[in-house]
Amino acid sequence: MDQRSKLLRKRIVDVLYNAGRGHIGPSMSLVETLRVLYDSVLKYDPYNPAMEERDRFILSKGHGCLALYVMLEDKGFISDKDLFSFCCYDGLVGGHPTAKTPGVEFATGSLGHGLSFAVGSAAALRVNKSSSRVFAVLGDGECGEGSVWEAAMSASKQKLDSLTAIVDYNKLQSYGCTELVSGLEPFADKWKSFGFAVREVDGHSVSELEEAFSSLPFEIGKPSAIISHTVKGKGIPFAEGNPSWHHKTKMSVEEYESMIKAIEEYDA
Repeated sequence: MDQRSKLLRKRIVDVLYNAGRGHIGPSMSLVETLRVLYDSVLKYDPYNPAMEERDRFILSKGHGCLALYVMLEDKGFISDKDLFSFCCYDGLVGGHPTAKTPGVEFATGSLGHGLSFAVGSAAALRVNKSSSRVFAVLGDGECGEGSVWEAAMSASKQKLDSLTAIVDYNKLQSYGCTELVSGLEPFADKWKSFGFAVREVDGHSVSELEEAFSSLPFEIGKPSAIISHTVKGKGIPFAEGNPSWHHKTKMSVEEYESMIKAIEEYDA
């Protein structure tokens, strides 16, 4: 884990501590995916978020929004003050994303809807002869929703090769192991059977993510799916793979300091 990934994670912890609550585990597993997207893949203008030529990004697993907000601040969509209004009354950024936040396309948090919106966006862009692309990040637990697979069928039928679904496959849901809850495996084969071109990557490897995104679309005439193998709570050893760190409230100073120290010393 390099210094940029550590700094982004520490920023997430700062915001969480200031707000007194937030989804820490689901945000930490997203850091490298969002970092690569915003650093080198997405086309956007933070000073004109509604730019017609922009790529569309939808965080379907809206509970991982702390990672998104940190990236939006990093890129200039929102200010430091906005970032630290997280979960505050009348704050610009809430516990799940809404379109009032610059850079957010769609309100997410009710899981299972983001891919449907992404499919509609990709279809509309094609009608308008736009070269913009659409990226949707889903949670693995979210993929137990039937609406995800209805959207996948539609994307395949319409041959939406401007669409990429990225699954944050951290193997845990809020209350247990994803495989025990909904039985996703064989996961890659499921996406292939729904007509997607699929690649699997280490979701914490910046180089693997960059290579996968640079190869899009994986097949002309097919939507793409990237299964990103990640660790929930990545960067904080005592939170990694621990369902009790899905969401935290009332963090003590000692907990805050131990998390920051753990990230700074992380070398795995």
